[in-house]
Amino acid sequence: MPIDMSMKKKIILMSSLVLLLAVTAVFNFIFANSQAVLSGNDGATTANYFTTYRAERTTTRNEALVQLDSVIALYEEGDQRYEEATSMKMEIVAAMEKELVLENMVKSLGFSDAVVSVSSDSDNVNIFINSAELNYDTALSIYSMMKKETGIVAGNVIIMPVYAES
Repeated sequence: MPIDMSMKKKIILMSSLVLLLAVTAVFNFIFANSQAVLSGNDGATTANYFTTYRAERTTTRNEALVQLDSVIALYEEGDQRYEEATSMKMEIVAAMEKELVLENMVKSLGFSDAVVSVSSDSDNVNIFINSAELNYDTALSIYSMMKKETGIVAGNVIIMPVYAES
């Protein structure tokens, strides 16, 4: 079965996207390592926790988005695979927007940094706050905010203090 010209273009496009993704991952790894070396202290791992978490989350999501874009490029609008890939891409974008809003809301409670992870396949929300400890009042404030903003039940919200010097 001969491969037509449009299929060749799609294969080249998909290969290019995968190559671009690999280059991005390499640069991300090099940049993360150079930042750790530049900081030069024993607290580098903890101090960069939030930055590293965000970078890894962004890299993982970018990989997923590139894969979804390649599926979208291979199929015509109206095809089931095209529609599923488009839907999954929109879910990822919505989760990214929600996490950004929630992170800023948690920071508004007085934390120097926070990372929120919203699970797309379950109703779980994980919150990592820059704090040496987590007391009852702080946890209650965060739970109340999450419930109000997301409608999620308190049992599905996990708050983890991670102390990182600012």
